[in-house]
Amino acid sequence: MSRIHHDGPLIIGGGLAGLSAALSAAPAPVIVISPAPLLQAASSAWAQGGVAAALSKNDAPALHLKDTEAAGAGLVDHHAAEVLTDEGKGTVEWLASLGAPFDRDAAGEFSVSLEAAHSMARVARVGGDGAGRAILSALVASVRAAPHITVWEDARLRALIQDETGRVRGAVIEHPSGRIVEVLAPAVVLATGGAGGLFGATTTPVALKCEGMALAWAAGAEILDPEFVQFHPTAIDVGLDPMPLATEALRGEGARLIDRDGVFLLGEADDADLKPRDVVARAVHAARAAGRGAFLDARTAIGEHFPTEFPAVFAACMRAGLDPRVTPIPVAAAAHYHMGGIAADPDGRTSLEGLYAVGECAATGVHGANRLASNSLLEAAAFGRRTGREAARQVATKGAVAVGAVIDDLPEAAHAELRAAMSADAGVVRDATGLTRLIALIDRLEAAHGAPPALIAARLIAEAALARHESRGGHYRSDYPDTAATPVHTRIRRDMLQTAAA
Repeated sequence: MSRIHHDGPLIIGGGLAGLSAALSAAPAPVIVISPAPLLQAASSAWAQGGVAAALSKNDAPALHLKDTEAAGAGLVDHHAAEVLTDEGKGTVEWLASLGAPFDRDAAGEFSVSLEAAHSMARVARVGGDGAGRAILSALVASVRAAPHITVWEDARLRALIQDETGRVRGAVIEHPSGRIVEVLAPAVVLATGGAGGLFGATTTPVALKCEGMALAWAAGAEILDPEFVQFHPTAIDVGLDPMPLATEALRGEGARLIDRDGVFLLGEADDADLKPRDVVARAVHAARAAGRGAFLDARTAIGEHFPTEFPAVFAACMRAGLDPRVTPIPVAAAAHYHMGGIAADPDGRTSLEGLYAVGECAATGVHGANRLASNSLLEAAAFGRRTGREAARQVATKGAVAVGAVIDDLPEAAHAELRAAMSADAGVVRDATGLTRLIALIDRLEAAHGAPPALIAARLIAEAALARHESRGGHYRSDYPDTAATPVHTRIRRDMLQTAAA
């Protein structure tokens, strides 16, 4: 095992959060670790809706903040959300300056669309439903042109390196060449994405198994609210894994959710389908569980304009042999976004010195129990910029270091078993019986395979979900359907939870 001494931040993750941090760390030298070629590894490239920000004359950051806090069901950190919404317009303008081709109106202003739980249209889009890939493409071009950034593609984080005080001093990386490299750095930034790959039904890359959260927990970092997983109500159900996404903007334009008999799932009111995602996801889940099916009907609202207004969704449907101009789209609720994760502030600082977290793997408090639509890309870019600047200020320290355990991946068959159980027992609707059954499965898998990061992450989610005796936001317990009067966070450290990795 070779060792490299690096003078700047080591960033794990090549999505919007990681690349925003890398660009903003200039002129400090940066190494970016991406598990696949850039644009192929990050769920931010798959995002359709866009970036939420107060961009129009009748909007304001305070209104955006109010909607964010309302959606978060009592667990939004006011300061973090205020920072996020205040920086919204500047973040969109920064992305545009890098070449992100946001849709514009005739006057050259950003075109904005309406999405669920927003009090007004404020989502900046690209080509209708192509925001994620277009924005990330602009950042990738800037990263490749930046002299201070080195990118290791097809590389993997295997462990964190700490000194005797617990400060994170670097990471063990599986280099693209196949060799294992210890990279010592003054700051390690985790931008490793979410937990979608732990679930059988997901809209995100299956490879995203919450490994950053698991390794941070194993190093002693505090984990915040891991039970809160957002399930997108309109994943396109055509037998693909992961499931293609039908953007919420379709409902913003008037598409309606119906059952196979044409009955509205959430009522006949024009805005019924624009309730918070957890409400809509449960309605879709209930309709399917009752055998009624769930479909997104865009025939009247979008119709012949589908190919030009929503080309990504249209192409996904047509590849499956379904023409959404004339046929309702079969949909299901699928794991989409992890609100919980590594506890971090808006500058990415975690409870461990030298360790930063940003993007979906972080829990900054801006999403609370239920993320407001299209706040995720905003958080990734806005807090990515702040984290990059903060991490670049860190100075390398000296002293003895210890390498954390290099843990093997979960075998494919075991991963498939875990995914099925997570969707069944820690999905849209949960109860004590299912969660206890899930934890017993994790016990059995750990006995057979040790504690790969996927199992650590699954246990953190399941144990926290079992301990939360209420329903709040994305976490719904059928045996505890009421919401507690006082909102309480779940905070977990390594010494609080026993697993085979402890």
